Amino acid sequence: MPQGSSHRVVVIVDENSNPFELGCATEVFGLRRPELGRELYDFGLCSPGPETLMRDGFFTLAKVAGLEAAESADTLIVPNRPDVEVPRRPEVLDSVRRAHARGARLVGFCSGAFTLAEAGVLDGRRATAHWQWADRFRERFPAVRLQEDVLFVDDGQILTAAGSAAALDLGLHIVRRDHGAEVADAVSRRLVFAAHRAGGQRQFVRRPMPAIPDESLGPLLVWAEERLEAPLGVADLAARAAVSTATLHRRFRAQLGTTPLAWLTRQRLALACRLLERGESRLEVVARRSGLGTATHLRALMRRETGLSPSEYRRRFGPAAPGSPPSAPE
Repeated sequence: MPQGSSHRVVVIVDENSNPFELGCATEVFGLRRPELGRELYDFGLCSPGPETLMRDGFFTLAKVAGLEAAESADTLIVPNRPDVEVPRRPEVLDSVRRAHARGARLVGFCSGAFTLAEAGVLDGRRATAHWQWADRFRERFPAVRLQEDVLFVDDGQILTAAGSAAALDLGLHIVRRDHGAEVADAVSRRLVFAAHRAGGQRQFVRRPMPAIPDESLGPLLVWAEERLEAPLGVADLAARAAVSTATLHRRFRAQLGTTPLAWLTRQRLALACRLLERGESRLEVVARRSGLGTATHLRALMRRETGLSPSEYRRRFGPAAPGSPPSAPE
């Protein structure tokens, strides 16, 4: 896990790159965090040439480091751009391959998945790409296990985001993975962006408008989030929404791209992580207050979702962890 600003994040910017994703990377990884009492990352940009014309010629990026800066990256964010049929520069692909070979973490935002696939580092791995290019991606890179109905994919050392705004989702996920839920929540509050958006990109694919649209799940989700400690189940959510469980499942699938039970479990696990980060050491208390029931269930979920046991998670992200920020006001 990165400690302080010793973890170096470098973004490769190439011809016709999208400025939005560059802005997302800068916002999440590059800004100073005085409210946390420490800096999270050492951040930099690099480019194959002295000047880089950004998408549609809106502006030119100049006076950034050359590709040699990518050689020191612990996390390398690869270039993305809308012209997915144009091959990436060989020197850029070589930088990606070298970073992968030395064990650096690779990140692709939106069409950045094409860059990773062209470099050959995605073969046999899970990845995602924008729904608009999913068919073309699958045709060109059949060895990649494409997952369409997600906002991002974390495949260990290689992570991909489905679209432009999903770059923020993936960026916050990386912060959460590196520094814990409390720090990720603090960064999301500064961004005024949800720390964890539920669902996948299916909800953004254009579909015919139904004659009678389903009601929003928003009020139900807020109601449930305030009662995670209670023994809520799918039947309770359906009763609150005054619909059948089958209808509730359809609405969750259509609006969030997930199931009611999976959504509940994810919210409860996030609450458990926050309790551990705040120093609660009694696992039965964490399990009860987060609605996960038993310490055994909590341990199993933590292992599955974070790769850490609750005690390991608390040591890494809790108040006694080195460089931990002061608790944020509620």
